[in-house]
Amino acid sequence: MKTSDFEPSGATAGVWRAIDASANRAGEALRVVEDVVRFVLDDAQLTALAKDLRHALATLLAQGPLPHRVALRDVPGDVGIGVEPPVSLRRVSPVDLIAANAARASQALRSLTECAAVVAPDAAAGFEQLRYRLYTLERGALTAARARERLAGITLCVLIDAQADLAGFDRLVSSLVEVGVRMLQIRDKVLQTPALVERVAHAIAITRRLAPADPTLVIVNDRVDVASAVGADGGHTGADDLPTTLARRVLGPQLLVGRTAHTIAEARAAAADGADYLGVGPCFPSSTKSFGEFAAAEFLRTVSREISLPAFAIGGVTLDRLDELAALGITRVAVAAAVTRARDPAAAAAAIIARLKQLQAAPLA
Repeated sequence: MKTSDFEPSGATAGVWRAIDASANRAGEALRVVEDVVRFVLDDAQLTALAKDLRHALATLLAQGPLPHRVALRDVPGDVGIGVEPPVSLRRVSPVDLIAANAARASQALRSLTECAAVVAPDAAAGFEQLRYRLYTLERGALTAARARERLAGITLCVLIDAQADLAGFDRLVSSLVEVGVRMLQIRDKVLQTPALVERVAHAIAITRRLAPADPTLVIVNDRVDVASAVGADGGHTGADDLPTTLARRVLGPQLLVGRTAHTIAEARAAAADGADYLGVGPCFPSSTKSFGEFAAAEFLRTVSREISLPAFAIGGVTLDRLDELAALGITRVAVAAAVTRARDPAAAAAAIIARLKQLQAAPLA
């Protein structure tokens, strides 16, 4: 594609004007998405994707005859100026900003692809590839923004086994919900499916009864099929379970998908694959599970700085270790024995929630 190819006639002048307008829309919309993931979500990984995409668009638009499109720009003669849509997409949250501008950029890139096919065919495939890259960025940004909204204020997830005694299980769930635990994960490796289904159904019913306006989230560990079938709020998977993308197919777009990550590579992959939150660790020796090695401090620090998905420290977390985790940027935790094996599980959970609240507020004091 050579500069000399730019020879607009009456038939193609309008096409070049469309390319110019679409190029401006795409660049503007991508800049908004980049600013939101950078300054609102503080997500380094998504910011890099957005920046690379915006720079790739600028590079493509600088090739061959494309820069000369500006010569045909005619703002006063644009019949679309002043024509407003009957209904505008609302913008009251980061999710709205991302959705509206990703849609704007996608439409503009589609127009660029089609119009370039007429006057600059060598560039058409490039615009098409940018649109596919935008879809990946859009999914990651929307997932992160929605997960942050849905998990806002949730700092403690208590992992509980199904227990042989259903009445005891119900009492434990009730006591935790009553002291403000807003996320429970039902984790049981040995219980038969019918019994597990019964426990999850009981947990859901209890949380809805005790806090109908804002019920505690009920997550099922490993068994995303049970989570989906019984109507839980989501499922949590690890390296030996369904991949995140397949878990999402089972759980659908509305339920939460959690993923355990032991390395920064696994955390990045989970975020890229559409996980809603992370369990990062194992952080410390645990009385409920044996670990061969533990998460390095730098791993936890990097997750907190680079990835905007809510991240819960897992593995041996206790009340007296919360300050150590907070120093690394982690102020959400998932605990089992520190609560469920305490003399008073509800009091133990309340103490953890109170300390996490203090630690989150400390930097602002």
